Amino acid sequence: MEVEPPRGMGQRMVTRFAASGPGSWVFARLLHHVDRPVHRLSRGRHTATSLVSGLPVAMVTTTGARSGQSRTVPLVAVPTSDGLAVVASNYGQPRHPGWYHNLVADPHGTVSVDGRSWSFRAELAEGARRDRIWARCLRIYPGFATYTRRAADRDIAVFVLLPT
Repeated sequence: MEVEPPRGMGQRMVTRFAASGPGSWVFARLLHHVDRPVHRLSRGRHTATSLVSGLPVAMVTTTGARSGQSRTVPLVAVPTSDGLAVVASNYGQPRHPGWYHNLVADPHGTVSVDGRSWSFRAELAEGARRDRIWARCLRIYPGFATYTRRAADRDIAVFVLLPT
């Protein structure tokens, strides 16, 4: 059985703010700069985002589709019965995030979460599988629904990271 992460009132307020237009703008531009050092200092157990929001966050490393260089980004990573799910919401922006294109070009990478790291192969979730995972993602972070409305001109992709 998949368990919801416990969150206090302050963390729920942060996640509501993150889903708002101003919150998305702030978080998209600032949090990833703070997530990396917090992740390093906590020996991979936390990110700034996971601490202030209570959301499960992983550091996902992909290979740049154009550059060929390693790219590491903090992503809300939802544990599901299918594997670790990541959502290419890009805070509801009209374009897919860069890491989406990286995974389409090369689905292999590494993920670090809760002090553990492993290699993965990403699969794009589709159909009923995507619907089931999406419902789980919405339970963990309802802000994804707001991002879907903002990004109405594109389908928000959901990837499952499978250990290799």
